[in-house]
This record gives sequence, structure tokens and C-alpha cells, in this order.
Amino acid sequence: MLCVKTTQNICVIEKLAYLCVKITQMNKGTYTYEYPRPAVTTDCVIFGFDADGLSVLLIERGIEPFKGCWAFPGGFMQMDEDADTCARRELEEETGLKADYVEQFGTFSDVNRDPRGRTVTIAHYALVKKSEVKGADDAAQAKWFPIGNIPPLAFDHDRILRVALKALKEKIHFEPVGFELLPQVFTMPQLQDLYESILEVKFDRRNFASKMLKLGILSEVNDGTVRKGTRNPIKYCFNKETYLQMKSKGFRLEF
Repeated sequence: MLCVKTTQNICVIEKLAYLCVKITQMNKGTYTYEYPRPAVTTDCVIFGFDADGLSVLLIERGIEPFKGCWAFPGGFMQMDEDADTCARRELEEETGLKADYVEQFGTFSDVNRDPRGRTVTIAHYALVKKSEVKGADDAAQAKWFPIGNIPPLAFDHDRILRVALKALKEKIHFEPVGFELLPQVFTMPQLQDLYESILEVKFDRRNFASKMLKLGILSEVNDGTVRKGTRNPIKYCFNKETYLQMKSKGFRLEF
């Protein structure tokens, strides 16, 4: 009997061949769906600032892998949440902190970055005002570390930290994100200390104050304090309305 290759026959043959490949893959224990699906996690680099300078919040892992090692708060993304929601949830679950400012800055996908299997992490950094923290959920403890005294980190978190710092240094030229790290009312020396900690440079105090005041994003705060020389420096607050006007026009802060 002559076999005629119709379009319908070809489609059936192709589907059967496809199913045979899938069954072979299932028997080999590779995966049972059409495409491989790496696990997705988020990690959050939390920056804080006080009189001692810029700090990073780390958690001590309470479970394997890397049990007992320091790492960033993070975890697996749930099916019903986006990356930003996952980062905020993990941060609150493991440290008790809620961050107003959270920004995604990179994706890390080295094949062997996680000994549990193929895992891709979406990294964020958060800016928070330093406060007392304690570990919870998968974290045995949480602790602030000065940026110049970071212990060895789990996974590829040392690389993530380097990229986060680079992103923060660049961001601070375009947006006054540093104000998220300061109290609502602050002094010019406090603001300068913050910028010096982030950018790892030293500024002349007069030049720094002049440039910041020319931006027009600082408003002087009169709290009734009688100033006596430099012992009671002028206090300022961030003028968000002026900043938003400047941002719409575009600007870059250079020192």
C-alpha cells in the first residue's frame, strides 16, 4: 500500500516524535515540563547610616546551605508575587524591617551559584534608618556591619555587594536617595558625612555646602535653637517638591 505524506500525517508524526523525546527526558529524571524552570529568589542589600558611617545589615543563616554563614536577607519567590514584593516580604520576615526605599539593581545567574540547584536571584538594595534588629524565620540572627568590616559572605553575596555599592554610588548623582538614610531634620556635616561614606571621598566643607545649597533641595529648619558658632549648626530638611521639579528637567550632581 502506497503511503501518501499529507500535511496531516506529517503533523501527527512530529507530535509523536516530540512525545517520545519528552518521555525519554522524564525517564532520565531531567524535567517533566516543556522547558526547564530555574528557581527564582530575591536578595536584598540593606544600607543604613549613623555617626559611625555606612553599614550593611546581614543575617546569619539558620539553615543549610551555608548554615552559620552571613548573607543578605532573601528567599524564594512565590507564584503570586513579583520580585519587589518578594524582596520586601523576605526583608520583613527575616529582620522585622520595613523599607520605604527598595530598588532592583541586578540579576545574578551563574549556573553554580547555589548548591541547592539552578537558581537565579534578583537583587535589590534598600535604604533604611538604622534600628535594632533581630533574626527571624530562616535567620538565626541579624546584625549591622560597617561597610569596611564585612565578614565572608555565603553564595555569591560578596559580588552582589560590590555591584550594589556601585549602583548606589551612581544613583546618588542623579537622585538624593541618601536622604532616606538621614533623620528628617539633619545638619550639613551629617549630610556631608553620608556622601563621603557612600562615595568614599573627602570633600571640602565649604565647597560641599555651597553645592548642596545651590541645588535648592534643602530647606532651613528653625527649631528655636539659639546658634552659637559651629556648636549649633544650621538644621535642614529635604525639600521634595523642589527636587521633583528638578528631576523632571534632569540633573546630575557633580562634586
